[in-house]
Amino acid sequence: MTETRNKSADARRGFLRLLGGVVACAGAAAAGKVAVRPDEAAAEPSTVTPPAIPGYDWTKHRWAFGVDASKCIGCLRCVEACKRENEVIGDAHHFRTWVERYVYLEGEETPRVDSHSDPVNIEASGSEHEYRFANRYKDAKVEKAYFVPKLCNHCTHPACVQVCPTGATYRTDDGVVVIDHKYCIGCQYCVQACPYGARFFNEEKQVTDKCTWCYHRITKGLQPACVVVCPVGARIFGDLRDKQSSMSQFIRNNRTRVLKPESGNAPNVYYVGLDKDVF
Repeated sequence: MTETRNKSADARRGFLRLLGGVVACAGAAAAGKVAVRPDEAAAEPSTVTPPAIPGYDWTKHRWAFGVDASKCIGCLRCVEACKRENEVIGDAHHFRTWVERYVYLEGEETPRVDSHSDPVNIEASGSEHEYRFANRYKDAKVEKAYFVPKLCNHCTHPACVQVCPTGATYRTDDGVVVIDHKYCIGCQYCVQACPYGARFFNEEKQVTDKCTWCYHRITKGLQPACVVVCPVGARIFGDLRDKQSSMSQFIRNNRTRVLKPESGNAPNVYYVGLDKDVF
């Protein structure tokens, strides 16, 4: 995906020279202690212009994502499809989307939580390129268990955008939070600021990365790769401006909830079938 940004290389180099002076301030903000204002975090605020995508007007859409946790079977096809589609680092430690398993054992009040990046699960899969959940509870008395897909929440008031010192992270008019890697300096302030742990650092490219809802696909009328491959329809995606879209109907016909609403980020990934212990 290519975004046209009104920035100069000189401004970026100038910021790099001044970076040391803002480390303490941004670090405190990422820890949740100080809210850094945009004018403090960015030396030169960016002006976002629409992507040059033929036939696409981002002012006419408002994208959102839904997850039906009651349907998810933990097959992890979504994770593998995302890796292939977006060329995510091919190991068991970098993901744009992931799945967590919540298991309640008899006599325990809190769930045991693991994901496919857990060392036991990596060992069970036999490879860092294929993902499986180990059958570690086969001899335990399980009262309840379920899987929870997670990804970037593409918040309406994203903390990651607030702390980004170069404007590399921004929210599009159609509701997608993206990263312009031409301007990402790898400071990882956004990684720390995200309350959902949805961002990771790409050591090979020295930039931050995350889910974009497959922006290169949805702007061409296609669905995100993870939605396409889900065999049970646990992932839903659509345009909230279209009242008949699958996403509009999902919200209208279900009692949905979002994760960490108290954070004030106003996430746009809506869940059904979650237990109160999911965070």
